[in-house]
Amino acid sequence: MHLRIGKSNNRTYLSIVHGYRDKETGKVRSKVIKSLGYLDDLGRQYPDPVAHFKEVIAEMNKEEAQSKLPASVSFDRDERLEHKQANRINIGYATLSKFYHDLSLHTFFNNRSRQWKLEYNVNSIIRLLTFSRILCPASKQKTFEQRGMYYEKMDFALHDVYRCLSKVITLKKDLMIHLNSQMKTLYGRSSEIVYYDVTNFYFEIDEQDEIRKKGVSKEHRPDPIIQMGLLTDSSGIPITFDTFAGNTNDCETYTPVFKKIRKDFDLGRIIVVADKGMNTGNNIAYCILSGNGYVFSQTVRGGHKELKDYVLDESDYRSMEGCFKIKSRLYPRLISTKITIDLGYMGGRKPTRHGNKIIIPSAKPQACV
Repeated sequence: MHLRIGKSNNRTYLSIVHGYRDKETGKVRSKVIKSLGYLDDLGRQYPDPVAHFKEVIAEMNKEEAQSKLPASVSFDRDERLEHKQANRINIGYATLSKFYHDLSLHTFFNNRSRQWKLEYNVNSIIRLLTFSRILCPASKQKTFEQRGMYYEKMDFALHDVYRCLSKVITLKKDLMIHLNSQMKTLYGRSSEIVYYDVTNFYFEIDEQDEIRKKGVSKEHRPDPIIQMGLLTDSSGIPITFDTFAGNTNDCETYTPVFKKIRKDFDLGRIIVVADKGMNTGNNIAYCILSGNGYVFSQTVRGGHKELKDYVLDESDYRSMEGCFKIKSRLYPRLISTKITIDLGYMGGRKPTRHGNKIIIPSAKPQACV
């Protein structure tokens, strides 16, 4: 920084200027840090304004140079925290914060919530909930109570957290599309192979409602549940999800989820991998007629005699890594289905008939040597 002495309205004018080199052009440029005023006016306050401000600038340059020096931190290995001392701050979430900003989530929530004109900051609440869900999962109240563990400005109340959630849920579709776009751009997400599965969550309530209903609980509980279908890419990173009433069978969630993603996400042709719960005539027909592929598991115990004989026949197995062997075949399968496909949505492609390729792991694994 240096003192600039120039002319303005035929009067001498002083200002503090910072010189720097433009990174793009390589040219030296300058920026006015502070306008000091006219020399004759400053002379009424300082005996020698030029000398005074040169000293001020010299001190400013000295402080700037010191601020760029490497910082050192020391600590006493024998020092111990007092019992129940609450002055620990989490800095490990900086990594999560980096991903959060790389995915432009702060921009998404700030832009979308601006129209709501709320008294609290939606992005701040979502950051707290996101980081805490990963680092120390807890209830919303407990998460709010532990907000002091982050280097964040959190000037909102607990009731703001609950109100925020009722607002943010309306952005679910747009948020999933935004994240999918960012994942493709930043990390080259591949969606040629996707995985789909269903789980459920129970609620300790007495009365059912239109979505929390009694069904087949994964935890074998009698409480009302909600079904959730989750779709992930080949790396296991979620693409999108949907929720269904608790009395919905797992296989009935498949077609609604994939109809939505074909409409909202540009996934192209995909191969769906799922467990035997999705192995129904309707789901197979939907995959084939919509131009996609599928890998559905099937139990041997519940299969017909011909399948069991094929599995137990030791011929044609190929050895694989991991001390097991497999064999496969193309096998025609007759399925019964009631399904309607929008052929116009398929881009004019005609549905074709397909056979099933069955891949069977050996019922008698090889011994490891």
